[in-house]
Amino acid sequence: NFSNANLLDFDQLCEVFKNNKIEAVIHFAGLKSVGESVANPLHYYNNNICGTINLLRAMEKYGVNKIVFSSSATVYGVPQYLPIDEDHPAGNCSNPYGLTKYFNEIIIRDHMKSVNGSYIHLRYFNPVGASESGRIGESPNGIPNNLFPFISDVAVGKLPLVNVYGDDYDTIDGTGVRDYIHIVDLAKGHTQAIKFILSTGCVQNIFN
Repeated sequence: NFSNANLLDFDQLCEVFKNNKIEAVIHFAGLKSVGESVANPLHYYNNNICGTINLLRAMEKYGVNKIVFSSSATVYGVPQYLPIDEDHPAGNCSNPYGLTKYFNEIIIRDHMKSVNGSYIHLRYFNPVGASESGRIGESPNGIPNNLFPFISDVAVGKLPLVNVYGDDYDTIDGTGVRDYIHIVDLAKGHTQAIKFILSTGCVQNIFN
């Protein structure tokens, strides 16, 4: 069943849990623009963190103690070494968006430990692409914030060109290198994580 609810509205959330038999939660909800978070940090802290707290309160009220949180590799901040593994220090984030992900990880961890629940945090890099059906993908209004929808807009003639910034990175040609994950693989990763929690019981872990 589909329900349209605002995580900032606790009563709405409770109605969703009341009217559905929910065993576990995959938490994707949140604002995600790095630039916007720098320009309006209070909006991000209120939306992303307060929304998560409301979700956890509703879960506790209705006896749900299993969650997969869609986190982000931004929690690592500037890498101290490469490749980044799950033991890399986290929390030294360069923007409010990354901090909301990091704070939410801590909040979820502490709450799930207190109720003997299960959680998995998935810290991934840059999701890109579209579903094979073409029904799910990025088609932003205005100028895209991310590289791949920018390239797509140039390919279909919506924008004239792609600018490549930076020529002094420690790479073969001096331009930047980024890690990407296809959104279908990302979705499969989240469903596998929730299946793992449901089949094994108490799980408290982090995966890149």
